Amino acid sequence: MSSQTPVKEKGFILSAEAAQCTAILEKQCGLAGITLSRTQLLQFGRYFDLLTETNKVMNLTTLTSPQDVAVKHYIDSLLCYDAALMKGKKLIDVGTGAGFPGIPLKIFDPSLQLILLDSLEKRLKFLQETVNTLQLSGVSFEHKRAEDAGRDKKLRAEFDIAVSRAVARLSVLAEYCLPLVKKNGFFVALKGSKYKEELLEGETALRIMGGSVTSVKEVKLPGLDDGRAIIVIQKIKDTPAMYPRKAGLPGKNPLGSS
Repeated sequence: MSSQTPVKEKGFILSAEAAQCTAILEKQCGLAGITLSRTQLLQFGRYFDLLTETNKVMNLTTLTSPQDVAVKHYIDSLLCYDAALMKGKKLIDVGTGAGFPGIPLKIFDPSLQLILLDSLEKRLKFLQETVNTLQLSGVSFEHKRAEDAGRDKKLRAEFDIAVSRAVARLSVLAEYCLPLVKKNGFFVALKGSKYKEELLEGETALRIMGGSVTSVKEVKLPGLDDGRAIIVIQKIKDTPAMYPRKAGLPGKNPLGSS
């Protein structure tokens, strides 16, 4: 078979690059202790093709090689999965962008009730097409800024879990995410090498929003050593009604900043 020959299996047609991505993903997931079914691997492969094709006309990601997508997008997203915390739960991905970590989590655990929140309508249209193509059910979409979502009575304190990746520093994310979470629910933040610094500067925001850090789990991506961590925060009390502040303010003036 030519290296450029598309692969067709179980109704999914994958480009040669997507097939390469799934092979890398399967191998690296094995090293990371993650098991994916053949159908899940094919879904991830088709997602790769949709992502890279759409990225030619819309800025979704700077990482487009099979290796980078498999490891730095897919596995990075999957490392935050916790069955005890997430299985069967209502989860909102705040500032989902190209669908990370929400879509990988949904592929991995179809029992999740997933809501993808983003401020850009064209990204949500891409995600709607992706969800339809991958035949994922139980996924809905919210076209809003996070601050507006947190003040929406239909969304405020409605979710078991909020997740967010590569959106903002923790002091800002707390104000974006915790208003959306039910009391005793959880906010899961996927953070990079400066996570310790972010935890310190985010203490005030977390306290005001009603959150308490329950765990900080250092994680490593296969082949990388860049100091990532999954921060899990429980909402132990209701967020005061005045938060989140109006759109733009949390980012410009994070709670606890001097």
